[in-house]
Amino acid sequence: MFILVVFSLLVSTGAQSQDNNFYKGKTVRIVVGLTPGGFYDRWARLLARFMPLYIPGNPNFIVQNMPGAGSMIAMNHIYGVAKPDGLTVVMPNYGIYLDQIAGRKEVRFDVTKVHFIGSPEKSDIILYARADAPFKTVQEMRKLPEPAKCGATGTAGADYLIARVLGETLASKSTRFWAMPAAVKLTLPWRKAR
Repeated sequence: MFILVVFSLLVSTGAQSQDNNFYKGKTVRIVVGLTPGGFYDRWARLLARFMPLYIPGNPNFIVQNMPGAGSMIAMNHIYGVAKPDGLTVVMPNYGIYLDQIAGRKEVRFDVTKVHFIGSPEKSDIILYARADAPFKTVQEMRKLPEPAKCGATGTAGADYLIARVLGETLASKSTRFWAMPAAVKLTLPWRKAR
């Protein structure tokens, strides 16, 4: 699941929003907070292809990937660097607001000052382990002498959150995390072990 966010700073005066020619001849940039080739990137490119048909003035759309820190780099850039001219939106990891709630010192944005446009899908979250892992159930996981190793794309990613919730609510030892630059790399150790 993802959210497309427009900062309230980017939605400037009502005069601009009422002007049907505001977007004519302009380019809207969708900044994707994750790596090229993934679902967020593909969704952004799909939007970029069809959104001009539904916006007065039929602006051009481009996609710019700005991965890192579970979309925090993109959010910080949009909030602190991008011009507040209504021509830049961001497609961050859907749990990016959790970084602000958690009080991470790297957060330079304020989610209370954004407009959430929407999400095109709903997804379920699972935690999985290799078949040769030293546990088969959560109860066995709780008895491990060392914490299970969990890969995560960032602290706002579902992969991090579900393992963290599991670790804290069930008193299991799933608190050791490896940060990976892209979700696809999370499965490499599993694929190599086959």
